[in-house]
Amino acid sequence: MRPRQACACERNKPITKILSRPRRCLAALSATFVALTAAGESPSPQLGREVAIPVHLQDGEEFTTPIEQLIRYGARLFSAKFTVQEGAGRPQSKGTGAPISDPSSPLVFPRNFDRLSSPDANSCSGCHNAPVAGGGGDRVTEVFVLAQRFDHLSFDHSDTITTRGAVDESGKLVTLDNATNDRKTIGMSGSGFVEMLARQMTADLRAERDATPPGNSCQLTSKGVSFGTLTHNADGTWNTSQVQGLAAPSLLSNGTTPPSLIIRPLHQVGNVVSLRQFSNNAFNHHHGMQSEERFGLNADPDGDGFTNELTVADLTAVSLFQATLAVPGRVIPNDPAVERANVLGEAAFNKIGCATCHATLPLTSDNNPGLPRQPGWIYFEPNPYNPAAGPNSPNLRLGPANYPVSAPALAVDLTSDVLPLPRLRVHHGLVLVPAYTDLKLHDISATSDPKTDPECERLDQNQPAGSTAFFEGNCRFITRKLWGFYNQGGAFMHHGKFTTAREAVEAHSGEARSQRLAFDALPMDLQNDLIEFLKSLQVLPPGSQSLVVDEHGKAKRWPPSADSSAGDRND
Repeated sequence: MRPRQACACERNKPITKILSRPRRCLAALSATFVALTAAGESPSPQLGREVAIPVHLQDGEEFTTPIEQLIRYGARLFSAKFTVQEGAGRPQSKGTGAPISDPSSPLVFPRNFDRLSSPDANSCSGCHNAPVAGGGGDRVTEVFVLAQRFDHLSFDHSDTITTRGAVDESGKLVTLDNATNDRKTIGMSGSGFVEMLARQMTADLRAERDATPPGNSCQLTSKGVSFGTLTHNADGTWNTSQVQGLAAPSLLSNGTTPPSLIIRPLHQVGNVVSLRQFSNNAFNHHHGMQSEERFGLNADPDGDGFTNELTVADLTAVSLFQATLAVPGRVIPNDPAVERANVLGEAAFNKIGCATCHATLPLTSDNNPGLPRQPGWIYFEPNPYNPAAGPNSPNLRLGPANYPVSAPALAVDLTSDVLPLPRLRVHHGLVLVPAYTDLKLHDISATSDPKTDPECERLDQNQPAGSTAFFEGNCRFITRKLWGFYNQGGAFMHHGKFTTAREAVEAHSGEARSQRLAFDALPMDLQNDLIEFLKSLQVLPPGSQSLVVDEHGKAKRWPPSADSSAGDRND
């Protein structure tokens, strides 16, 4: 069935009004679907049928479904354990979306599961589950990034077909160490605020770029974060050699066409622009579920006999679910010694310079690219910077209702109490986002040598697969978002191979060497205080009424009043 357009009674209304009150034209959506989804149930399937999502949201129905209900449906998609009866698996395509290298060996039993090259999971929440669906994961859920460019990674040296099972694009036999990058599964909590920060920062950098005439240079800065110097050459071309902290795709330019300068907040190397792009990738990569917008209407690129496996409306719903997850906060037990340690530890964290990169950034009221005159905390799908071409594309674009290519904005106020609690609030025209990141790529390895340094990766995800630059590896990662990091699986750093936060702190070198040396120079008591502060940064119990709670999940006043606060350790 070809997707429908949004119902006429809503199409021309201001988007903020559409989402701030119940919809008036639910007749466009199946009454049975509405009633059962609202109740958390599924329409009765055919007897004997085994599917996770019996009825999918049809394109256009996302505009006629109450926002709370749409988010609940997105949560169902995120936790759905997809089956072969609804399109799970991809017999004739790779996790990249490309056809498999050897069509004569389709990815069917027993080749339908591969922990390394995928499909490797039944559901998103199979990996993103600590401490709740949408969170991070234990070390066992780590992702083998870039292994999906192989059909079925087997390391069988008798297999000589390129990217089938053992030979990479260069014609070399691969090992576990150089076929893939091992990454920790990180959480999605608070990601709507993070994506909006990235959109605002992108707009700032682009404005600075566009104001730079030929023959001049500009300092790229947003929200107090410096991204180096961009030069507009006299002949109209661009020089990005002095730009810092942006991923390679954001620095590409061609003749007088400027670099995009897009802040890419997802994947730990800044490879993905939006939650939507991330989800389009992941559904195909990990589950073999293809979306209409990525693979086309009525198309069956993986040869499993199913088309339109995920609608545009489905991707909107699952993106909104992730964007509106409750924000992380702090858990501080009612133990005076722990309270005192948290006060002193946070002060030490700031004093030795950790907060320079692990920063709190503001969302402002005057910058919402693609949604003029709306404040920056009004999140909407689709992201106006979604790429339409290149790797991991196409993705839904902002525009008229033309499914599966483009659709109007579907917006939600990230500060609204109708969303899962707790939430960030507006103060003096700003929303301060304590994600503890500057959304900038940094090299904190000891040697900056991907061939030998264990803090680097052997493959560069931001370069074309098979290129020389791809095989040169990468040592630059986005400053890790620390909010909620401590109870999302107990695995630290981008690789997840440390089991304590202290190990992660001690591994900081390169651009963070001065901060690590400052930590080492602290008295042991203050080091312990700083670790206690890091331990407090957690995903909170669902429905928490405060961003700071005690060990029982009860709201806690923080910081403590001046008369009860602890003094300096050296007092």
